[in-house]
Amino acid sequence: MLERIEHGPIVELKLARPPVNAIHPQLIAELSRALRLAVEEGARALVLSGREGMFSAGLDLPLFLQLDREAVMAAWRDFFELLRELASSPIPIVAALTGHCPAGGCVLGLYADYRILAEGSYKIGLNEVAVGVRMPRPIHTAAVHVVGRRQAERMCTTAALLGTDEALRIGLVDEVLPGDRVLPRAKEWLEQLLQLPPETLKRTRAIARRDLVAPFRRLDEEQLELFMDEWFSEETQNAMRAAVERLKKKA
Repeated sequence: MLERIEHGPIVELKLARPPVNAIHPQLIAELSRALRLAVEEGARALVLSGREGMFSAGLDLPLFLQLDREAVMAAWRDFFELLRELASSPIPIVAALTGHCPAGGCVLGLYADYRILAEGSYKIGLNEVAVGVRMPRPIHTAAVHVVGRRQAERMCTTAALLGTDEALRIGLVDEVLPGDRVLPRAKEWLEQLLQLPPETLKRTRAIARRDLVAPFRRLDEEQLELFMDEWFSEETQNAMRAAVERLKKKA
């Protein structure tokens, strides 16, 4: 579900779960392990990438609808831990958004230091509300960190999926480039950053990104149980099933 590609001191972690890199409990676990291993083995920077035309379509809703409460809770606990690891990463990260990245795909990108989106008719955004899923506070905080409070509110409450021009205009992504330039530019950006004094950069990033990390310290089991109550509510389950049916019709 994940490919590791080394570019000297930069490690690329490429989502590789056909057909749309949907987020699966195993993919969450593999990505967490790969992040930790890259740091332990001395990588100085990371690139998150996907296949051409598709970074990630977000959570694998058909699979999640089959899981019981205990399994869904475990998957969300692991997903929040993955996001915490991205937020607190001691080395810089670029999200090479190689195509569509709605919902969970966009969420992964929010925790990178820099986001580069492929140009084209691709969509990006936080459309969780459209499928009946309430926006978790740590993810809302990350959206505010990236685009500011007003734009984060608009994205989260309207469930809008943005085109590339709009995503660039509001600062959701930092650059929009031809698809074949996304990965090279990600490496170029990191290589420039790696010319800076490493310990000074590390300490400064920790200060700049501490608001991304803080919500995870306050995320306890009681909040997760409440989130599960909402997840298994009639409204949310019906909305997710309707979303899956819409996807089947498009396939």
